Amino acid sequence: MRHETGAADERTDAAIDAVIEAAIQEVNHRARARMGDRFRHVRQQSQAIAGPLSAEDCCAQSMPDASPIKWHLAHTTWFFETFILERFEDGFRAFHPQFRVLYNSYYDGVGDKFPRPQRGLLTRPTLEEVQAYRADVDRRMLRLIDALEAGERDAGAGHADWQAQLAGFMALLELGLQHEQQHQELMLSDIKHLFSINPLQPAYQEMPEALRSAGPVQLPLEWHRIEAGVAEIGYAGEGFCFDNETPRHRQFIEAYHCASRLVNNDEYRAFVEAGGYRDASLWLSEGWEWRKQLGLECPVYWRRGPDGWSEFTEYGPLPLEPHLAAVHLSYYEADAYARWAGARLLTEAEWEHAAGRLQGRGREFFGVAWQWTSSSYGPYPGYAAPAGAVGEYNGKFMVNQYVLRGSSSATPLNHARLTYRNFFPAHARWQATGIRLARSA
Repeated sequence: MRHETGAADERTDAAIDAVIEAAIQEVNHRARARMGDRFRHVRQQSQAIAGPLSAEDCCAQSMPDASPIKWHLAHTTWFFETFILERFEDGFRAFHPQFRVLYNSYYDGVGDKFPRPQRGLLTRPTLEEVQAYRADVDRRMLRLIDALEAGERDAGAGHADWQAQLAGFMALLELGLQHEQQHQELMLSDIKHLFSINPLQPAYQEMPEALRSAGPVQLPLEWHRIEAGVAEIGYAGEGFCFDNETPRHRQFIEAYHCASRLVNNDEYRAFVEAGGYRDASLWLSEGWEWRKQLGLECPVYWRRGPDGWSEFTEYGPLPLEPHLAAVHLSYYEADAYARWAGARLLTEAEWEHAAGRLQGRGREFFGVAWQWTSSSYGPYPGYAAPAGAVGEYNGKFMVNQYVLRGSSSATPLNHARLTYRNFFPAHARWQATGIRLARSA
């Protein structure tokens, strides 16, 4: 179905966008008096994710791209200790000096790092000791938050030095909370991959009764035409964003058609059964070599059995649900499917442009799967990475990766934004990544 975007639709889109922006600001720009509560909530959510797991579950590493749950719990704690307590706490003393190396992920400005592929070998410290580390840093962080907020009230708004110190603390605290939310999604992805390679095929959790009784709704596939024009891309609000979402800039976009929803399992199964994984003409050369090297014939969590296709999920193996979005696909697989379907992937500018315009008419932009774009991950015009070790957060990864947009079912609800730029190498598929198609007009 073709949809022409007219002036009335644009006014509707603008109104919807205003509501969405207001909601985002409400979530991301909370009053300072609530930061202690927010800190507790985010930290407790990580604990809740680890709750169903045994100590053995938390120590294992299924592949170099993944990390043990115990490491995630420690590393997110390391972030607060290293970047906040070390700078702002009077009489700072590290919980354990060697943790600075063990739980440093990739910050060369901080010092040495333990090799990422070997994190699963760290049987010590124990999970109990990591939990003690979290409890100690939480206590110290909350004491510091309370002290700084009390100092702000005592100093008054006119004390410029105090206000500058507080602003620096609040910026790092917000970054630390957003960083932990990123790791919460990684924790869910990593434990799913770990359980998937276990012959017992264990479930992470039981399926809620509401999902058992009501299957997914079949969404029609429509094509929305969006006219050419100059679009503003990038973050421009007052709340939090990562540095790679800035600066906001203009970009000309040619007319295009955007799919109203993600590619579903039934559609992707047709690609598999039509021989899509055996047709070299559909694949990028590098992707075809990757497919051959691994002997791939279907998505990573799909299995073909006597009764048809099944998919490994957080609830264990289940029959493949045809109307759910196809997920855990690499860029190579997404690109090959798009070519087979007579379409292409959106650029990241097209995705942001479409997601902003089609709210209310487009579906599954958020909360289902991160969506591959054809855009290489690089800096926006005028981008400059922040100074210091924190500046290593995004900028140094701007090579040999592709941008994904939206959010997945594992993304914390208050963590998504229209301008959020996720990024992964082309072979990555253990994250909940999917496909939204485009066609040139």
